[in-house]
Parts: sequence; C-alpha cells; structure tokens
Amino acid sequence: MRAVVVSTFGGPEAVEVVETEVPEPGARQIRIKVGAAALNPVDAGVREGVFGGAGERLGLGWDVAGTVDAVGADAGWTVGEEVVALLHGTVKPLGTHAEYAVVDADAVAKAPAGADAVRAATVPLNALTAAQALDLLEVAPGRSLLVTGAAGAVGGYAVQLAAHRGIAVTALAREADADLVRSLGAARLAGAEEGGFDAVLDAAVLGEPALERVRDGGAYVGVIPGAQPAPVRGVRTAAVEVRADGARLAELVGLVEKGVLTLRVAGTYALDEAARAHARLAEGGVRGRLVLVP
Repeated sequence: MRAVVVSTFGGPEAVEVVETEVPEPGARQIRIKVGAAALNPVDAGVREGVFGGAGERLGLGWDVAGTVDAVGADAGWTVGEEVVALLHGTVKPLGTHAEYAVVDADAVAKAPAGADAVRAATVPLNALTAAQALDLLEVAPGRSLLVTGAAGAVGGYAVQLAAHRGIAVTALAREADADLVRSLGAARLAGAEEGGFDAVLDAAVLGEPALERVRDGGAYVGVIPGAQPAPVRGVRTAAVEVRADGARLAELVGLVEKGVLTLRVAGTYALDEAARAHARLAEGGVRGRLVLVP
C-alpha cells in the first residue's frame, strides 16, 4: 500500500509517499480502509522534527474516516462499518495518511450519518481537542470564554461546543472572519485590549498575551502540551494533551448529526499530492482542514 512518511526532517519537500506492507490488526484493534484523512499542524511538527524520532521513518496522519476492513480479536466492530477514529502518536511507523490504517478499537466511533469521508475526517483530532480543552477549563454556563484562533479548526469547534453549553463566547479572530465566527456561535469579536474573561481557550497559541485577558482567579488552557504560560494572579493554567476516546468521539459525531458542529473542508488533495498539501498548510490562512484522499 501507499503511505505518507518522512525519513528526514524539513519542509514540505521532506514528505514522501512510499510503498509498504498493509498493516494487520492485533487484538482489540481494527484495520480501516482509508476514505480520507485530515492534515493537521501536528503533522507539520512531526515533519519538522519537533517531536523527535531522528533516524526513523515516521508515518504522518492522526485523523481517519473510512470503512472497517479487518478486525482483531475482541475488537467489537464489524467489517464494512463506516467509522472515524483518532490514531494518536507523534512518533509512529505508520499514520493515517495511507491506504490502510490500524487503530485501537476503543478509539473508533461510527461515522456521522450524511457526511462523506472527506468531511468526516475533519472531526476526530480537532473536535476531541476542543472538547477536552473545554473540560479542563470547567467553564460553567453563563460564564465568559474567549477563544483565540476562533476561525481555525480547533477554535471553531471550541466556539460551537461552548455556545452549545450555554457559555458566553467571545472570539479573537481577524475582522475578515467576523461573520464566520459569529455563524459558529460567538456572540462577538474581542476588542484589541479587552480582558476580564472568566476563561481563555488559546487555540492560536498566543501564550502570555492571551493569559493577560483572563480575570484574576480565572482559567487558561492552551493546545500545545507543556507550552502553557506560568500561572499569574491566581489564574489556573494548563494545556490539553488530546486523548483517543471512542466514546467521546461518538458523542461529538452525534453533535455533528444534530447540526451543532459544522464540518469545514478547506481543500482536498490526492495522497500522492501530500507534499503540496503540506506546502498549502505552511502558507497559513486555512479555514477548515485540508484533507488527503487515497
């Protein structure tokens, strides 16, 4: 099968498409025939060597949508089911940017009804990150939340999930994205120096400037593990480290089916065009996710 890997670190030119053996599922695992797989900033980080693994061939891709193709013992899934899943891990020999992917059975959920594989592939990593970040913030309904990077993939899901919970959401985004973030559920855009929020979800990775917008005794959560600023003024700081969670993913799929979460695709690329997709991601300004299709 074909798979997207990096053998040396660097820019988009480091991305390779290689031929490799089809992986076999073990106990409590399933193999998915990949219908589509989203490209995320974490894949660029792996490509650049941010997470280590020098001298190894590293597979790219965390998100996957497709069809169950084979099952291991006690997997609990049936060949032919349409599913989505998160394949967690920065240093792994194969990712989801491939024709087939093996994932743990408890990381899998049924695909959202009515959504094709391309759109479904945008759910696992970004929606789970947003949901788990909101869990860390513990923002009660009616309290105020600022989401930075609100027009991005994680930020957009965070705005929708928070608004659905009855949280008063303010977006930090470009003026050009004002209509977009309001359509996702943000009540308004933040002013240049506005602060005093009960909590901040820093999807734009602004760090201390975002922390300054939290009221004394509030909460800050970032999206890069270990990179959150130090606590100040009694503000609790943390960073989400996304976890594969099939049950939670199923809940998020349910919200997709109810229209609470919007699936946004910025563009599609054939698997053989993976380097081009990485180059587009590096340009910035992507609204939604770029998706690879084998």
